[in-house]
Amino acid sequence: MPNVIAYNRIDGPGSSLDLSEFQQTFWKLPKIPKNDDPARKWTTNLPRTVGITIDTGTKIEAHPFDPELICVKSVEYKTEVTAIPGEVTPVKENWLLKILEIFDLSGVMFVLENLREGIQSSGLGGSSTAAIGVCILANELAGRPFNNIQLISLASRIEQGFGVSITGTQEQSNVMFGGVTDYVWFPWGIPGRPSSGYGESLRFGLIKPEDYVFLEGRMAIFHSGHPRDSSNVNLAWEKALLTPEGYKFHSMKMKVAYEFREGLRLKKWGHVIQSIDKYREIRTKLCEEYMENSWDLLERAKSYGCTAFPLGAGGGGGVFLFSPDQESLEKLRLDLHGIYREIPFKIRSRGHEINNVEK
Repeated sequence: MPNVIAYNRIDGPGSSLDLSEFQQTFWKLPKIPKNDDPARKWTTNLPRTVGITIDTGTKIEAHPFDPELICVKSVEYKTEVTAIPGEVTPVKENWLLKILEIFDLSGVMFVLENLREGIQSSGLGGSSTAAIGVCILANELAGRPFNNIQLISLASRIEQGFGVSITGTQEQSNVMFGGVTDYVWFPWGIPGRPSSGYGESLRFGLIKPEDYVFLEGRMAIFHSGHPRDSSNVNLAWEKALLTPEGYKFHSMKMKVAYEFREGLRLKKWGHVIQSIDKYREIRTKLCEEYMENSWDLLERAKSYGCTAFPLGAGGGGGVFLFSPDQESLEKLRLDLHGIYREIPFKIRSRGHEINNVEK
């Protein structure tokens, strides 16, 4: 069957800066030098996010269905929604079904199945991965009427507009482009370039695929055992943005995210762990609930010279562990064994794969 495999991502310092409110609040017209260098220092104070594509995610298959209907089925969540094209009501349960209707498809059922069982609400961008994956496959079946940036915008707006999650464009962008990628956000398009009108990002690959092993050996993901909807934490951060003190803390994020970017690019692992700690502290000051159910993991990590960063909006689900020293991380793994579930992964250079579709 025609299918798309859409991969999840690990975020870190810079996450939530892809939300439209943060992009628009902190973005200002940059002076882009004619002769740039790999450090891209002119982007230091711009909203950005680094995404790391990993080999968990969702497989989305297109199957023949009743010619008069469209259907979306989730194996993991044991749900199935069906409608007549043109009659899909705009409610939360129909968010993926609406995408099929937008592409004027009929007589098709999309079946979604996670590549790894039991990791719902893990902060890996699962709902966004599903949305952009459905957009990519529907776009292929419809003859590719939309470009990549339009698909990212479509997935983001559908997810947010239907109340599925408070989302930006980071997860969708990483499914589209993949790798260890630095996204510098331009909410109204890149000055001086033709724009689709849906916003854009400058994208910089930070680590070559042959060097992924150096990063993989210093990273781990463990599940806190308490999956929870992230919307209330994102909402708290958005409300904090409207207060003088909250604005002050949020405004510190851009520089810390840049330090994370440079630490990865230069393989300065000490800079990476420092930026993770700074960003987590800022987030926690803005919303202490972000660290709910992750304090024990953080304390255990610190005792081995490592650190912990709850993924997504946090408060439950997946927690990103990092150590500049690989041996320390292995000792931490042994300590966590039998207490928390590890989510094994490999870093991928591509965010999605399209199969069995005519080119």
